[in-house]
Order: sequence, then structure tokens, then C-alpha cells
Amino acid sequence: MNTIHVDVVSAEESIFSGEARFVALPGEAGELGILPKHTPLITRIKPGSVRIELADGSEEFVFVAGGILEVQPDRVTVLSDTAIRGADLDDQKAQEARAAAEEALKNAKSEIDIARAQSELAIMAAQIAALRKYRQKH
Repeated sequence: MNTIHVDVVSAEESIFSGEARFVALPGEAGELGILPKHTPLITRIKPGSVRIELADGSEEFVFVAGGILEVQPDRVTVLSDTAIRGADLDDQKAQEARAAAEEALKNAKSEIDIARAQSELAIMAAQIAALRKYRQKH
């Protein structure tokens, strides 16, 4: 069976490392699908879920808050400041963080504060969407 090595790394730790048949993740211009022997590619990715179809047919989900994707014919590397395993996503914490980001947006006084709050809100919305997608599968 043809597989590709996948590494998902956050600023703090390696979140996933293993062989996969397929990887899907949120590229800047839309969803990307990576199969073994893919053409080399480096691009930014948006906040959302990375779906990794393992060699045995099971799936692994990882939420990323954006980052960089590097693809080589035999390797996929996802680098993100924040990456959380699907099993570790916490709905209550995500909802609380989203509410805090909404409040920060209401109270923002400068364009920088507004941009920062909007970015945090987009990340939290993507995390909640990733959590829902993960829960549907498990």
C-alpha cells in the first residue's frame, strides 16, 4: 500500500507523526488533498481541521490555528503555532474563548485591537467547527 509520512507540529510539541494514505487540510485558497507522491508544495494554511487517513483506514483529526504546509513526494509537514488533537478539543473552553473574543471585539478601541479580536474570533470559530466535525466521526 502506498503511504506518505505525515508530521503535524505545534510550537510546543509534535502532535502527530506517522504513515497515512491521504491528508486533507484547509489551504488559503480552499481545501487541499494530499496523496503519496504529491508534487512538492509550500503554502500557508487557514485555521481548521487536518484530516489524516491512516494506513489502516482509521482517521486522525488535528485542529490547527493556521500555519505552513510543506509537501514532498514522500512527506507532509504541517507547522502551526497552535495544534490540538481532535480528542483533546474542549467544547466548553472553545465556547468561552469565542465569547471572550466577541467581547474583546466589542471593546476594541484601535484598528490593531479590532484586527487581533477578529483573528482570534476566526480561530475559535474554526476550532468549534473542527470539534463538531470530529464529534460526528467519533
